[in-house]
Amino acid sequence: MDRKKFIRNSILGIASLATASKLLESCSKNDHDDSGSSSSEDGSCTVSPSETKGPFPIKTPSQLVLENIKSDRIGVALLINLVIENKNNNCSPLSGVLVDVWHCDKDGNYSEYGGTSMQPKDYTSVHFLRGRQTTNSKGEVSFISIFPGWYQGRAPHVHIEVLSTNGASLLVTQIAFPETVSSTVYSSENYVAHGQADTSNTRDNVFSDSLADELATLTGNLTDGYTLSKTITVNT
Repeated sequence: MDRKKFIRNSILGIASLATASKLLESCSKNDHDDSGSSSSEDGSCTVSPSETKGPFPIKTPSQLVLENIKSDRIGVALLINLVIENKNNNCSPLSGVLVDVWHCDKDGNYSEYGGTSMQPKDYTSVHFLRGRQTTNSKGEVSFISIFPGWYQGRAPHVHIEVLSTNGASLLVTQIAFPETVSSTVYSSENYVAHGQADTSNTRDNVFSDSLADELATLTGNLTDGYTLSKTITVNT
């Protein structure tokens, strides 16, 4: 992603200039960092776990080509840095593929859904915390967002789908958060009313058998925001 464009269109919409500087510094430090990667020094890697796409997938992803997916949601700033690599090509970066990201807001609600027993709050007519980007030559995409909340029976998480240029799904997976970071965030001003997550990573029915491959690396703090780093491996 072009860094000048990233600064102009993404950072300024979510944070102050001071916070933006901190986030970009963190982003820069992770540009050549393999934190959250499934690759090893010998060039081998493991395909990321395949997980369920539902129950709140993006309905119109082609209309949500966004770098800043925050919209009007309030919460701790989160910069999501992803690298997509191809196991079938010596774990090399996969450029030109589509990456869809979606997650709930601080109160555990998803846009495009609601008015049901699963999510009483009705957000069927709005779009937030959802977006699509195309990987660059290094297999990278970045999204400006907020730290997700949680909902009953699930640990905090972000949904990811990787698609080919013609829209064929290559992988649907999910990303878990370190519980120490989640606990800190959920004790902060905008999250404390919703309380702590009711399900741990190890008791989550998605992450319980694959946590090591789905846990993200997070750096940062409540004041400056957090940077999430994760490598997603597909086989194409």
